[in-house]
Amino acid sequence: MSRKVVRTSKFRHVFGQGVKADQCYDDMRISQMTWDSTFCSVNPKFLAMIVEASGGGAFMVLPLAKTGRVDIAQPTVCGHTGPVLDIEWCPHNDNIIASGSEDCSVMIWEIPDGGLTKPMTEAVVTLEGHSKRVGILSWHPTAHNVLLSAGCDNVIMIWNVACGEPVIRLDSLHSDMIYSVGWNCNGSCIVTSCKDKVIRIIDPRKGSVIAEKEKPHEGSRPVRAIFVSDGKILTTGFSRMSERQVALWDPSSFSEPMTLQELDTSSGVLLPFFDPDTGIVYLVGKGDSSIRYFEITDEAPYVHYLSMYSSKESQKGMGYMPKRGLEINKCEIARFYKLHERKCEPIVMTVPRKSDLFQEDLYPDTIGPEPAVEADDWFAGKDGEPILISLKEGFVATKTKEFKVVKSLLSTSRLAGHKQADSGDVQSLAEELKKLRTAVEALTKRVQTLEQKS
Repeated sequence: MSRKVVRTSKFRHVFGQGVKADQCYDDMRISQMTWDSTFCSVNPKFLAMIVEASGGGAFMVLPLAKTGRVDIAQPTVCGHTGPVLDIEWCPHNDNIIASGSEDCSVMIWEIPDGGLTKPMTEAVVTLEGHSKRVGILSWHPTAHNVLLSAGCDNVIMIWNVACGEPVIRLDSLHSDMIYSVGWNCNGSCIVTSCKDKVIRIIDPRKGSVIAEKEKPHEGSRPVRAIFVSDGKILTTGFSRMSERQVALWDPSSFSEPMTLQELDTSSGVLLPFFDPDTGIVYLVGKGDSSIRYFEITDEAPYVHYLSMYSSKESQKGMGYMPKRGLEINKCEIARFYKLHERKCEPIVMTVPRKSDLFQEDLYPDTIGPEPAVEADDWFAGKDGEPILISLKEGFVATKTKEFKVVKSLLSTSRLAGHKQADSGDVQSLAEELKKLRTAVEALTKRVQTLEQKS
């Protein structure tokens, strides 16, 4: 991978560093589930980790500043009846998190600002529709309240979370288990990798495959695929000899990769994290003790190896902080949250610079928390480019959009979806109708008396 001529890049000297012990989160039991998700999700307010739970599934949510030893009585989010497999914070509201579980459901939770004071068992919305466990969740990058879920039933569902119903159901495109799903930057397309050894670019609203590539990697172990700059696709997988590989593809000519590089012979699946601002992709192997990072450019070989952060202990999962949560005055360009068996350790990626001034070349305008389109508009065919913010003055959190659920819609859509509706639901609907009728009658009488007076 080394070249005779040293390529100039401002990211050549990026180095990773674990934080001091007192800045870690200690003494919790990270989930032992053998599932290839990150097990961790983080935003500028909270850190969430999937933990071991007796009799069901749970994850822990800590305010970011609450470092040190975690109290043994720390409350968890524990509404699932089966182990939690994936969690993801909403990009447009730092208090909303989604969880997918072995119990076939997806739940949406609203975390209070200071964190949890008691166990949370009641989800704001429960999304039901998958027939097998739900292992992949992904919020839409630019549309408000749009969530994608993929289950072991080989089905992808895209939900309007506020109404609690699946608007799009893709159930005939994948013949086997789905390994990964990723949105492009404006959320008009998704890329999926599947056990049938095909990666597909899909227009979810049309339900059609735009392009596909068979056997991007020869090996039989799981492949991951994500969109990177200019609509290109980056995949990680294995060769026939079980060597781990990374490849870059141009979907307009899928026959050959733009580049394919072999990395090592470890067995862990490589999870890719891409930063569109710097063009850097970070590869994190589950069970590895390292994070490799590469720069993606327009010049061959397109994926340029930069360096590797290594430590002694292996990672059980990894969280990736959105750009707006970084410390820009320290030239921090990425921060990971590495899960050990019993702790979570932040790892900071920094570009060494002497100046204290704002480094404009390291921090172009980045994706902010404001959604570009509402859910109904996106489902109707409207796309919105990400709304960018400047980090020059540091990110100041504005009042997050209130998470509104259309309760009556939730009841009626559930009734429609379940022929044997819960009698409690029917009863509450009947009571609501009764109240409405009484209110209408009272108003009618009032109007009549007013008319008689005039």
